[in-house]
Amino acid sequence: MESYGELLKTTRESKQIDLDRASREISIEKRYLAGLEAEDNAVFPGDAYMIGFLKNYADYLELDSEFILKLFRNKQIQEAPLPQGLYEPHKPRYLLPAIIIPSVLLVAVVAVVLTLLVVKNKNKVEDGVVVSSGAKNRQYELSDKKFVQRVYKGDQLFIPTENDGKIILTVRDTLSAFGIDTPSGVYYIELAEESELDINGDNASDMIVYVSDISSTDESRGAEVSILLRHGVAVETSVVAAEDIPFASEVKSSHPYKVIHEDNRAYPFTINASFRGPCLFRDRVDNSQSVESYFARGDLFTATPRNGIRLWMSNFNTVKITIIADSKSFDLDIGAAGQIFVEDIKWIKDTDGKYKLVVIELD
Repeated sequence: MESYGELLKTTRESKQIDLDRASREISIEKRYLAGLEAEDNAVFPGDAYMIGFLKNYADYLELDSEFILKLFRNKQIQEAPLPQGLYEPHKPRYLLPAIIIPSVLLVAVVAVVLTLLVVKNKNKVEDGVVVSSGAKNRQYELSDKKFVQRVYKGDQLFIPTENDGKIILTVRDTLSAFGIDTPSGVYYIELAEESELDINGDNASDMIVYVSDISSTDESRGAEVSILLRHGVAVETSVVAAEDIPFASEVKSSHPYKVIHEDNRAYPFTINASFRGPCLFRDRVDNSQSVESYFARGDLFTATPRNGIRLWMSNFNTVKITIIADSKSFDLDIGAAGQIFVEDIKWIKDTDGKYKLVVIELD
């Protein structure tokens, strides 16, 4: 079998590149490059890191990275131990019914118990991460444990905050680069890149994200990511300054509004829009410039305003909007086919001191 490590080494040497130079130009430590050429898995903290480095190194040497990864996987398969059952002699046929019938009964009992547990609990736990099973896109609650998962566009990550709230991050892109929408903006992380993110706008690193696998041609494959919270579980929530929030009396005098959520503070919230047909869509987040886009059936839009967002929509009935605030979801699905609609979704402050997240229909 052809050796991927030997192929890497001979190609590098044929280009007259030493490991020190390769390490500088590709931003991968020399010991990892040497480990790839020696096919030494023990050097790496995990397979995800090794695969990411291997693909990056192959691309750097202008080799076919898919072929290199295939050689790597073939080697893993060949070195894997055979299942123990292959060495065991076959049991006499007359013993099979005595073994199979109790086994089937046991499986049936286990299936019933698991079904009851799933019905009783809407969420399940995977390696310390709570995963919501009721949503179309998956929702993960991060903890102090390292999060390693393949995620897809539209998936959401919930980060607990010091004041018992949650910061919501939404996967925005899984094509070529991993894009994640945070209250402080959108971040993009390339394959085999490790990036520190400030998710609440306080100019401090809150989490580390590493992308070990992502496709440059197929968005549906998602992205394999590793995420570690920088300061443990509790991240301080980015609270919107009170002076940036209008009073309810100011809004009532101009346009009616609908209250969808209220709290004793205002904080960033998430807008998800899914499109069931063609729609000309324009958005203005907080005080930024408006952005106009054309969406087709199956497209998704995500934004995380700190205070508010204004939406202009043609053919409004083709858009379903979900607002997520403090991990609670609110669906807005109104309007008629062909209707042009303009609305503000923003925080306002009432006379009772409460902050209310409202939907304001504009002319």
